[in-house]
Amino acid sequence: MRPKGLFFLENRYARISKMIQNTHQGKFIVFDSLDGSGQSTQISLLRDFLIGKGFNVLVTKEPTKDSDPGKKIREALDRKVKLDPLELQKLFTEDRRIHLDNLIIPALKQGTWVITDRYFLSTFAYGVSEGLDLDLLIKMNDGFLYPDQGFILKVRPEVCIDRIEKRGTTKTLFERKAKLAEVWKTYEILPQRVPNFSIMDGERAILEVFEDVKQAINKLITH
Repeated sequence: MRPKGLFFLENRYARISKMIQNTHQGKFIVFDSLDGSGQSTQISLLRDFLIGKGFNVLVTKEPTKDSDPGKKIREALDRKVKLDPLELQKLFTEDRRIHLDNLIIPALKQGTWVITDRYFLSTFAYGVSEGLDLDLLIKMNDGFLYPDQGFILKVRPEVCIDRIEKRGTTKTLFERKAKLAEVWKTYEILPQRVPNFSIMDGERAILEVFEDVKQAINKLITH
């Protein structure tokens, strides 16, 4: 029986890219959702849960802070520089390559569970909202790992914006209600294009959402 609030937990997808499966000892977990969806909270809960199970855990995030492409992306998101959508996507791709080669894959090889706050689905969804072709964006990520389990938290754009405003921080390039609504249209179809992603109702109580996260993760632990 499908858990309450879990919209997709299936491996039906059109495999059109050359992304590759993780064959390393550690597991690769991804959270990709709209800004303000609560994924940081779920990541913290999952980290503590896995540590409690005796696993080594690495939590990381995209865009990264230390690579040159990551720094340029942050400047664009903070509206300090203006980049055309394709140029921005190329930076995301290069930052992701560095992230995988220098941090994620070495950790997975050591048996560490890696949880990343954003990965390629975020750039697909936001890139399409800027007029780019989804197939092109997927192709740009050829050769990258797809996760053992990915989560997309479904939260209405107006709820996301309210949460962002309550943070008291300056909104970034994409943090507008109309833009988030456009981005969500792509998020909804992505589990049909890339394997191992689940869409869950993120507007429920935090621990209710986490129960669904745990259910998916426990399947990885026992396999």
